Amino acid sequence: MKRRAFLAVFLIVIGIAGFVAVSTVHLTPTYTGPALSPYPATPAAPGPYRPQQLAPTSIDEAAELARGYLASLGYSDLDIKEIMEFQYNYYFIAYEKSTGIGAFEGVIEKEISLSGMGWMMGIVHPEQGPSMMWNTKYGHMAGWGRMGGMMDGRWWGYRPRPYSDIPTVEMPVTASDAEQIAQAYLDSYLPGSTIEHPDTFYGYYTVHVLRDGKVYGMLSVNGYTGQVWYHTWHGAFIQMKELT
Repeated sequence: MKRRAFLAVFLIVIGIAGFVAVSTVHLTPTYTGPALSPYPATPAAPGPYRPQQLAPTSIDEAAELARGYLASLGYSDLDIKEIMEFQYNYYFIAYEKSTGIGAFEGVIEKEISLSGMGWMMGIVHPEQGPSMMWNTKYGHMAGWGRMGGMMDGRWWGYRPRPYSDIPTVEMPVTASDAEQIAQAYLDSYLPGSTIEHPDTFYGYYTVHVLRDGKVYGMLSVNGYTGQVWYHTWHGAFIQMKELT
């Protein structure tokens, strides 16, 4: 029994490693800081669940699923700010209604995934990368707890848990600094691309990357170190919808 459990965890880790290895932006570094896996070591997660229903078929359905996910977490102050559809997944920003500050970033997996792991379709989870590792209030660095609910079996794993200290968005790297850092990064690795004004989260910023005036991708800038982390797991941009 233990051997089977170990094998299951091993296969999941290998699949996730493959997911990270394939970049949608060739020759663009994912992360400019020290060597660090974008998938942190966490306590053993509940096994994956394949939903009976398929992944969302529209951006509106995905938005409702994201809101249902927030409701399951029990954070009454959180709502969805925007949702974006990409080739491999839907991406959303959860924000605090009382402050207007970004809480965390989330992903809803599509049937077609970057890793080829079709069993992940329809699963909702906090986004890998900066939202896990740099978020000082709702991320991995703040500690992770088992999630408290499941809606139609569509999500699994771990949920954000509030930071035990007093998190703040007053960071040494300001939003203006983050814009300059992000643009300098793009000038080196994706010449001709530009950015929009960053969304502020606890511990970091995320900006949309534009090419020819259209959304191309996104990256995050650490609010304490200025390190850059490009989001390589979305695939091609399709559409977006502002919800506030």
